[in-house]
Amino acid sequence: MESYDLVIIGGGPGGYVAAIRAAQLGFRVALVEAKHLGGVCLNWGCIPTKALLRNAEVVRLLGEGKTFGFSVEGVEVDYAAAVRRSRKVSARLVKGVALLMRKNGIEVIEGRGRLADAQTVVVQLNEGGERRLEGRFIILATGARARLIPGLEADGERILTARHALERRTLPKSAIIIGAGPIGLEFATIWRSYGVPVTVVEMMPHLLPAEDEEAAEVLARALKRQKVKVMTSTRVEAVEPTAEGVRVQVSGAKGEQALEAEIALVAIGVRPNSEGLGLEAVGVETERGWVKVDGHMRTTVPHIFAIGDLNGLLPLAHAASAQGILAVETMARMERPPFDRLAVPRGTYTSPQVASFGLSEAQAREAGYEVRVGTFPFLPNGKALALGETQGFVKIVADARSQKLLGAVIVGPEATELLPEVVLAYREGLSPEAIATTIHAHPTLNEALMEAAHAVFGKPIHL
Repeated sequence: MESYDLVIIGGGPGGYVAAIRAAQLGFRVALVEAKHLGGVCLNWGCIPTKALLRNAEVVRLLGEGKTFGFSVEGVEVDYAAAVRRSRKVSARLVKGVALLMRKNGIEVIEGRGRLADAQTVVVQLNEGGERRLEGRFIILATGARARLIPGLEADGERILTARHALERRTLPKSAIIIGAGPIGLEFATIWRSYGVPVTVVEMMPHLLPAEDEEAAEVLARALKRQKVKVMTSTRVEAVEPTAEGVRVQVSGAKGEQALEAEIALVAIGVRPNSEGLGLEAVGVETERGWVKVDGHMRTTVPHIFAIGDLNGLLPLAHAASAQGILAVETMARMERPPFDRLAVPRGTYTSPQVASFGLSEAQAREAGYEVRVGTFPFLPNGKALALGETQGFVKIVADARSQKLLGAVIVGPEATELLPEVVLAYREGLSPEAIATTIHAHPTLNEALMEAAHAVFGKPIHL
């Protein structure tokens, strides 16, 4: 039996960040990872998709030469090269994580871990055999995997998950995307930029069902201009392979119809990787597979913590990292506030981008707040005009009585880069007035934030 202060099962953005923070605090740490450091995000998720989205953006810009005063003839695009570039980007970051593990004296054990008892992790080593690790504390960070429609199997050829889509070196001739959340819409953006006919099917009334409806409408119009076919309030009844590809039976306002394409991508969310961890034997409670935690990521066994996608609080890489740091600092008896889901930024890297945090306008009203809203479009913004990207707006939601920030949504150019200012203001208890009276450089996109903050009080300057 080898003893550690902390044993972590899972080396994704939650696990490896927790390991680094623990090492900084003087813990002896073992990190157990079955496949790749960096988890899904670095290897098969956030990072490679963003690399592909950048390639797609360049392809789109080449098609807009007239707007910028140039013409290009005989352009050949190589999607396989784009995929190779995305793999290089991922590989570089994964190597960087391995370097950080060595730098911080963290022992990385390659294998699959499970709880033998409340203090012991047994690792089935990839090279064969097993090791038993005793942990004063244990973090479970095994993440999640793609959720599929009941009864449907993804074969990676005609019916795909996001990972299958990232592994493909060739473009599909046509695609049906089931689910209009961030993953589905980002692949729609990538493939459509390369000329692939794409149909997106969403059961809910609007795209990005978890986001502000007005922002979703802006994105829907943009996708329509990009010639992405969007079908909302449409239910998938069946998916079946055909000789040519796949047939998807759907039902909606127009009744039942059959859609056909070369491939179908299923992007309807994730399910936790909680099986085989030995949770039941040690008393760690779950709900529908998600591990129950308190505000500091403790499970029902106080010295065992669960972070990231495994606990189901918010399946985002940066949320997992934040939870990992919070868990470790809790172990170290540092006074930290509980995890605040409302303070976690969310981003969709389409064209235009959508970024948000906290409560939407509708959610704030449903929660009983007397709401004040400030909205400012990008159309009058000088930097947006210079970039040629004027679609969208900034919306700030505040409590009319306390003037407390409740949330914000940005749809437009570089929206994900603009959001942290309002998240910081929320975290520090600042009012929209603090944003409005902060001098913003000109010309910048973030001037739209300042204007939206002025608009909360009915006094935008340039509108």
